[in-house]
Order: sequence, then C-alpha cells, then structure tokens
Amino acid sequence: MKRSSRVDWQKAPDIKIRIIQIVNSLKIDWVDTSRIYCFRSNNSQSRAYARIWGLSKIWQLALSEKPGYIIEVLSERFDKLGRLEQDKVLLHELAHIPRNFSGSLLPHVRKRGKRNFDDRVRLLVGLYRRRIKP
Repeated sequence: MKRSSRVDWQKAPDIKIRIIQIVNSLKIDWVDTSRIYCFRSNNSQSRAYARIWGLSKIWQLALSEKPGYIIEVLSERFDKLGRLEQDKVLLHELAHIPRNFSGSLLPHVRKRGKRNFDDRVRLLVGLYRRRIKP
C-alpha cells in the first residue's frame, strides 16, 4: 500500500494579489482583503481546485481575532487551469463570504433568500467577464 505524502502549505502572495484585483475591479466592498490569507497546497488528496476556510466566531473569541478567511488553491489542479478559469475558481471561493464578513461561510445550497449560491457565482463571473473584456 502506497503511503501518501503530507500536505504542504505555502503562502501564495500571487493569489492574494489576484484576490485584491478581483475584489477591487468588481467593487466587492464587503470583503476586507486585509483579512484574506492565501495559501497554495501540494499533496492534497482532494478533488477540489480551491477551498475557503473561515475563522468561526468561537475561534475569533478564543484568539481575540477579527473575522478572517483563508483561500487555499490546490496546486496540482489549480495551477493547470488557464487564467480565466483560475479567476472563476477564485470568484467561486469569494462567493462563499457573506456580506457581513463574519467569518462564517455561505453553503452551496441555501434554502432562504432570493438567490442560491450558483446564481451568486454566475453573477460574479458575469460581472468579471464584462470587466476584463478589451
């Protein structure tokens, strides 16, 4: 039986810059980019391209920290994508951040509210595509 390697996380300043650019270009004013942390992982067994991690209320209280989020891109999958596809993945992760920037995450399936998660992602991707067209 093959033994898997440990997941290796490295800070990803290139992803942080792209997150800042996306947030600024779309005027996503509820996202505090100073409280977004970006990492690139290697050796993950996940099938995802990226993940977002929220600092929940209990951790905020325990650590005396403000709300924050970590966006992790999984190198083996994410880095093979073209730039537009990568940006769509990052937009998908940003769509998990609620407007109150509380540290919680919006799930893919929402039963309450006017829009579901997929509608929110489509809206952000559509806005982004219009902004990057020459």
